[in-house]
Amino acid sequence: MLRGPCRIFRVSVAPVAALAVALVSSLSRCSLLEPEDRVVSPLSPYFGTKTRYEDANPGLLPDPEAPRRDPQLLEETCTPVQLVALIRHGTRYPTTKQIRKLRQLHGLLQARGPGDDRTRAAGGGDLGAALADWPLWYADWMDGQLVEKGRQDMRQLALRLASLFPVLFSRENCGRLQLVTSSKHRCVDSGAAFLQGLWQHYHPGLPPPDVADMECGPPRINDKLMRFFDHCEKFLTQVERNATALYHVEAFKTGPEMQNILKKVAGILQVPVNNLNADLIQVAFFTCSFDLAIKGVKSPWCDVFDIDDAKVLEYLNDLKQYWKRGYGYTINSQSSCTLFQDIFQHLDKAVEQKQSQDRIANLLTQRGYIKLKCNKLPLHQPLPPCRLGKVQGF
Repeated sequence: MLRGPCRIFRVSVAPVAALAVALVSSLSRCSLLEPEDRVVSPLSPYFGTKTRYEDANPGLLPDPEAPRRDPQLLEETCTPVQLVALIRHGTRYPTTKQIRKLRQLHGLLQARGPGDDRTRAAGGGDLGAALADWPLWYADWMDGQLVEKGRQDMRQLALRLASLFPVLFSRENCGRLQLVTSSKHRCVDSGAAFLQGLWQHYHPGLPPPDVADMECGPPRINDKLMRFFDHCEKFLTQVERNATALYHVEAFKTGPEMQNILKKVAGILQVPVNNLNADLIQVAFFTCSFDLAIKGVKSPWCDVFDIDDAKVLEYLNDLKQYWKRGYGYTINSQSSCTLFQDIFQHLDKAVEQKQSQDRIANLLTQRGYIKLKCNKLPLHQPLPPCRLGKVQGF
């Protein structure tokens, strides 16, 4: 499941090594399968933010804890000054709204009468009957919560980052890490799982304590930063509460591309086409992705759609994001200025601090001095005085 902000963490180190900041979002998933038993679907590339991470990045399959570094960023050629990461939450359950639509669709399948089943009468296979018998195990309480696979996603991400940037994520700098999250439960839980991964890195084999008792401290909730769109009145007025803001999305739902899919699915399921709509079809499509991600199974819903259907449904989802979160309205990007300002302020401060340190080091070297020791630098504080020693022979 890709895209979308929800959580932030910041890490800082001693003076020359610098600061690390990470802005984290949201994730989820459940039962684990060995790689050789992994179930796949040709529809996976079209699930958007509900795509399994390992489908989008197959490099995670052999060893999800092993870091993969760009050859141009090898340790001896690049010194990390600051890390900034905007990370989505882990794999999650469907929302209550999605679950209720799926329950509505399941009810239509179970209500089919014998006379509606032309496929069975013709002696062919009945995908509708298979779906009616397929267990509907989703419950309202799940409501987008993080699943165990999502926690594992975040723990493994923490292990990869800690291995990739050992100086920034060293144990002595753990106290400098600050993780900021939105109040969404899947984001808070993703942040806690990330910290558990760091604990695993620092204390291999030891069970993690409560997040509140960890060296790095618990995630800090800041909705104004991480859910900026909920705190922008202009966005709420012009887009979120505007009944006409998604006009193009609604038009596409009733357009020929979606209507062709409705008729096709109605024929496959043997239900009246008037009982279906684009929202129900989209939930059915995403149910294939949820079952793959959460339980590692390929449900019959995956067999309802082909690649051409998937492309249309992917476009529908992208169209909604374009008008609601993307370039459709100017206020969409403007509302994120608070978050981006926060990111770049930390980047600018780290660069200025590093340049200042380099200038001082060069000046001292030219005058025959060398830095022997500097006190540790708290986050966002000026450089402390260094104890200096005269180098003989200069």
